[in-house]
Amino acid sequence: MEDEVQRVRAAFSSSRSHPLTFRRRQLKALRAMVQEREKDVLAAIGADLSKSEFIAYSQEVISVLGEIDLMLEKLPEWAAAKPAQRNLLTMLDEAYIQPEPLGVILIIGAWNDPFVLTIQPLIGAIAAGNAVIIKPSEVSENTAKLLAKLLPQYLDQDLYAVVNGGVKETTELLKQQFDHILYTGNTAVGKIVMQAAAKHLTPVTLELGGKSPCYVDRDCDLDVACRRITWGKFMNCRQTCIASSYVLCEPSLQDLIVRKVQEAVKEFYGENVKESPDYKRIVNLRHFKRIKSLLEGQKIAFSGEMDEATRYIAPTVLTDVDPDTKVMQEEIFGPILPIVPVKNADEAIQFINEHETPWLSTCFLTTRRGVQRDGSVSRKTQFRYFSLSTSLFIKNSQAGRRKLQYPLNSQSKVGWAKLFLLKRFNKGRLGLLLLTLLGVLAALLIKAGYC
Repeated sequence: MEDEVQRVRAAFSSSRSHPLTFRRRQLKALRAMVQEREKDVLAAIGADLSKSEFIAYSQEVISVLGEIDLMLEKLPEWAAAKPAQRNLLTMLDEAYIQPEPLGVILIIGAWNDPFVLTIQPLIGAIAAGNAVIIKPSEVSENTAKLLAKLLPQYLDQDLYAVVNGGVKETTELLKQQFDHILYTGNTAVGKIVMQAAAKHLTPVTLELGGKSPCYVDRDCDLDVACRRITWGKFMNCRQTCIASSYVLCEPSLQDLIVRKVQEAVKEFYGENVKESPDYKRIVNLRHFKRIKSLLEGQKIAFSGEMDEATRYIAPTVLTDVDPDTKVMQEEIFGPILPIVPVKNADEAIQFINEHETPWLSTCFLTTRRGVQRDGSVSRKTQFRYFSLSTSLFIKNSQAGRRKLQYPLNSQSKVGWAKLFLLKRFNKGRLGLLLLTLLGVLAALLIKAGYC
C-alpha cells in the first residue's frame, strides 16, 4: 500500500496535474466515461442496491454529469489569482492569493449511493489539480469493481489510482500520509479516520450520518407533507443520510399521518410494494438484521413486512415511540419511520435541541411561525437542498403537488430532469427567456398528465 501511495505522490510531484488544460482534459475524460459506460454503471448500481435504471440515473449519474459541467465552466475563475487586501505597509506591493493543488488526496466512498458519493469528490480533487487514491466501499462490491476497471481506462493511471478491499486495506491506507482525506459514512468509522489522520496532522472532510428530525404542524397541508415525507423517507429504502429519521407531531395527528403515508406509499409503489421496480432492498444481510432489531418492542402502525431471503423491508411506520428506545438512539438507515408525539412546536424544538445537532431539520408549516428558531430547517421538501451547489437553505415555500419531483420512474421524467439539471444557460436575456419558456412548457405537460 505504501508503494502505491508513493507512486501516486511521485506523479503529483512532476506537476503534470497542475495546468488547467490537463485538469479540464481529465474532467472531460471522466464525463466521457460516465456517458459511454452509462449502462455498465447503472447495472452495477442496480446489482448492489436493486435500483432501477431510472432511479439510479436520477439519483447518481445526473448529479455527476452536472458537477463535471459546473467544474468545467467555473474552473478558470476559481483557479485564477485573487487580489489580496493590502495595508499601509504593503499598499505599493502586488499582493494576490493564488490557489494551488494540495497534493495526494484519499477519497473513501460510501455504499448507499456508491457512484455519486465516490465520483463527486473525485471531480473536485481533479479540478483542484490533485492526485487521488480512490477507495470505493467494499459493501457495494459491483460498483467498486466497475470503478477499478473503468477509471484507469479514462484517467491518468499514474495520478489517479483505485484501491479495492475491506477493513484491512482501508486500515493500511490510513497509515499512509495524505494531504487531505475525504470520507463519507458512519460516525464510528469517521472517528477512526480522524484519529488516523491526526497522526500526520492531515486535514479531513467527514460527511457522517446522524438524525434528521421532521416536525409536522397541525395547520399544515397534511396531504402535501405526507407525500413529501414518504418520498424522502423511502427513497433508496432510506439508505440515505439526509432523509427524515423521525417525525415529531401532536398526538392527535399520528393516526392521520399514518393513513396519509400509507396512501402515498400506494401511489408511489403500487398495491404490492415488494414487486415495485422502484422500491429497493437493504444492501446486505448484516444491515437487514440490524434494522430488524430496531423494531423490537415497538408499536407498528403500518406494515412491518420483511423477507430475509431478498433483504426486503417494507415501508414501516411506528407510533407512540419512546425517545429512549433503540430505534431513536441509533441511526436507522432503513425504511422505518418512527413518530414521536410532542405537545406543540416549542416542545419539538426543545426535543431537537436536547439531542445531537441534526443533519437536517424539516418543518411542514403553513406560515413562517417557528422557523426562525432553528437555522437548519428546510420548509419546502426533503432532498431539494442536496441539488443546490451554493446553499443548504430553501427560502421559498410553495404548496401543491408537483409530480415531476417525485420518483423518476419514467423516461419522460428523466428526460425533463436532464434538460433542467444538465443544460447550462448563459446569463443573458435570451438564455433566461428560453429557460422561462421551457419551464412553462414543462408545467403544462405535467398538468396535462404527460409526465
